[in-house]
Amino acid sequence: MAKKKFDKETLEAAAQPNAPRLQSQFMDVVRPRITEEFGIKNNMAMPKLEKITLNVNIGRHLDGTKVPNNVRESVLHTLTTITGQKPVKIAAKKSVSNFKVREGYETAFKVTLRRDHMWHFMDRLINIATPRVKDFRGLNDKSFDRQGSYSMGLTEQGVFPEINMAEQNFTHGMNINFSFSNSDPKLSRFVLAELGMPFKKPEEKKK
Repeated sequence: MAKKKFDKETLEAAAQPNAPRLQSQFMDVVRPRITEEFGIKNNMAMPKLEKITLNVNIGRHLDGTKVPNNVRESVLHTLTTITGQKPVKIAAKKSVSNFKVREGYETAFKVTLRRDHMWHFMDRLINIATPRVKDFRGLNDKSFDRQGSYSMGLTEQGVFPEINMAEQNFTHGMNINFSFSNSDPKLSRFVLAELGMPFKKPEEKKK
């Protein structure tokens, strides 16, 4: 019952005049194309983008038992600015001597985006941030798991126009994960490509 209620809320949100652009595009354009390409007619069986997770690893910057303040402040500022949400601190579950990681010490910061925040972030990532990547040739279209979730990485926070690198004292990248339900790699790739995800073109792969 909870799943059906969520679907109803999603449909109602997309019908609103101020619904996120990509959400409306998914409902009005991508879903009919999925029916044509894959024969899926039941909306409950359609692939669904559940959430987008951003993760920045800071464990390698541990200085003894703490992360330097400039590193922590830079990461917190970046994630808060580009997502509009407060990051969650992730602590190590076990000690790994080779990586100088100790159990209980902070090793990463994470933000999880859902609903409108998720769609707005995805729109800016696809149409503003990725084209600003230096020598950008497209994203890898093989980084899907069995459930169809997709992972990508950025090498520096400066690709987001909200971040002024002249004011930053630390450069870092981030991992971004798109979590799908009712999906597989082929379905998820189709959805993301239809929404504008700039995957590498076949001719560029050959080169």
